[in-house]
Amino acid sequence: MDMLGSLAPYLAILLFFLIVIAYAIRILREYERGVVFTLGRFTGVKGPGLILLLPYVQQMVRVDLRTRVLDVPSQDVISHDNVSVRVSAVIYFRVIDAEKSTIQVEDFMMATSQLAQTTLRSVLGKHDLDEMLAERDRLNDDIQKILDSQTDAWGIKVATVEIKHVDINESMVRAIARQAEAERERRAKVINAEGEQQAAAKLLEAAEILARQPQAMQLRYLSTLNVIAGEKNSTIVFPFPMELVNLLTAKADKPAS
Repeated sequence: MDMLGSLAPYLAILLFFLIVIAYAIRILREYERGVVFTLGRFTGVKGPGLILLLPYVQQMVRVDLRTRVLDVPSQDVISHDNVSVRVSAVIYFRVIDAEKSTIQVEDFMMATSQLAQTTLRSVLGKHDLDEMLAERDRLNDDIQKILDSQTDAWGIKVATVEIKHVDINESMVRAIARQAEAERERRAKVINAEGEQQAAAKLLEAAEILARQPQAMQLRYLSTLNVIAGEKNSTIVFPFPMELVNLLTAKADKPAS
């Protein structure tokens, strides 16, 4: 009993040191950093690996440096041409400065989400519906640059912004379908007119070539008869010289003496 009584103070001191060490040791993973505060004042960023803190004197806030995915809720947007749409997006970002993300903003996830929603409405509201549907890459870049510049003070790097869905109402879908159909009809008419123009030019060129030699027209008549006969057609076509028509017409118009 006397020996245990003499060892009791040492055992108490040893237990105290074990408790202090247990509270002082912290282990941070490779993708984590610890923002350390000593008596409430910022004293540095530590990690990764094993770090030691003074219990009740120093506190640490863990910050994850991995890339985060933020799903931006659907936003009601009025486009520049006064079309109401619902747009949703996704943002990829990560913390690059643990000190700023802890000290400069209370909750960087919530702050980034709210900023992304307002920026999405602001940027898309400056563009027409056709640009939202056809130029998503350019709009993604514009939104990403704005978010990256505004979140830089929070120690956040916005890597990518992707617009996921652009939802429009049924009446606008039908209007777009009618517009696309009218555009296809317009192109078909233009192509048909261009074909007629090219065909007319070729016919004029052929007529000029045949007009140089009148005998060439007779050969063309014979070639046409050969084609008709090959098709087993019952119709008989006789070539009629155009010079004879002109001669008869001139005699008919000549006044009697």
